[in-house]
Amino acid sequence: MANLPGSVPLGAVMGGRGSNSNSQSLSQGFSEEQMVKFMQTAFESCPTKTIMAGGAGFVLGGAFGFFMSSMRYDTPYGSMGASATAPAVNTLPLRQQFVVGMKDMGKASYSSAKNFGMIGAMFSGTECCIEGLRAKNDLGNSMASGCITGGVLARNGGPQAVAVGCAGFAAFSLAIDSYMRMPGEASGGRID
Repeated sequence: MANLPGSVPLGAVMGGRGSNSNSQSLSQGFSEEQMVKFMQTAFESCPTKTIMAGGAGFVLGGAFGFFMSSMRYDTPYGSMGASATAPAVNTLPLRQQFVVGMKDMGKASYSSAKNFGMIGAMFSGTECCIEGLRAKNDLGNSMASGCITGGVLARNGGPQAVAVGCAGFAAFSLAIDSYMRMPGEASGGRID
């Protein structure tokens, strides 16, 4: 097997000499090639893409939920959620305010993480399946996946909500995917 120009034989890198090290380098190179092919196939599979998108959505959703819930608390000038049985948060001692605030932020963060994870996994999984069925990688996959995801998310609101959810999520998916595929400075590529 000939080496590529400018490359060093694996046997020379490993410090071996002679025909024995050459046969070891070929078998080792073949196993590395198999491993690379296996990893590439695994990362291109729909279940892996779905799990990775769900995990990334969970992490980003948790961070988003934590940030958004931190801005929702009562101010010293008024109480937004005080009921007759529970005192307003701003009447509690500072330590208890911190505990109540952190518990609420944790609940909101976990709720947001679950929702974002579900949306990411659902969108990525449907897009991958549609791409596999159509054998194309274009904007139609993103739109169809967005429509399915938006419709499923709005299913409890009735047919009109499903239609609006489908259209809205498909339009958002189309806009994002169009932007990501745009050549030039916006997507980081350069065309002369």
